[in-house]
Amino acid sequence: MPAPARVTPASGMEASTPSVHPGHDRPASVPNAAARRSLGHRLGVEHWRQWLLAHAAGHANDGIIASMLASQRCGLGAMPNWLGLTPEAFKALIADHFPALRQSAFLQPGRQLDPTRADERDELVRLLLKNSEQPSHPSPARQQHWMAGIVAAGCMGSDHLWQDLGLRQRAELSFLMEHHFPALAEQNCHDMKWKRFLYKQLCEAEGIYTCRSPSCEVCVDYHACFGPEN
Repeated sequence: MPAPARVTPASGMEASTPSVHPGHDRPASVPNAAARRSLGHRLGVEHWRQWLLAHAAGHANDGIIASMLASQRCGLGAMPNWLGLTPEAFKALIADHFPALRQSAFLQPGRQLDPTRADERDELVRLLLKNSEQPSHPSPARQQHWMAGIVAAGCMGSDHLWQDLGLRQRAELSFLMEHHFPALAEQNCHDMKWKRFLYKQLCEAEGIYTCRSPSCEVCVDYHACFGPEN
């Protein structure tokens, strides 16, 4: 394999001659700034996503990680540095999903986790990991811990969770939850918005019941919890 391409501060990822994943005849072209501007960054996001997938290891959730990284690269979403993980955990994540790339290939946005919300984030991580240590679980423990930290960091954003994470659509978030946290995902049987569902679970775990309606179907805030997330 050719030596990894040099990383420049201007690009944030591999420069115009990225390393080639085995099985690909030629390197993918690097998205340019004009394309990102012309379509409000979305064309650039998809181009970066496809370039990352060309270097992916073949895991079921490579596409989800690629979506997050591509959105972060183009200034979309609300994810902090290292997707909310420690630099060491982020390096391991990249090595697992994109082994041909180096951690230094990913320019960080300079956005830190809010230290005043550390307890809240830790509670979300514990919620996500609760009852997840099952022998038949499809996701390895390290993947669960990485994704729990990432999802909890995304919950610190102010938009829909899938948008804060930098995903393309809500279906990607639903897949993430069902793949990594199936026991918890099964409890969202009425397809509540994921961020609302997670915080509702936290409140109920503490014995706090903020909703006074006898059922979701007759609640005046039904569409706030279950409406479309576009």
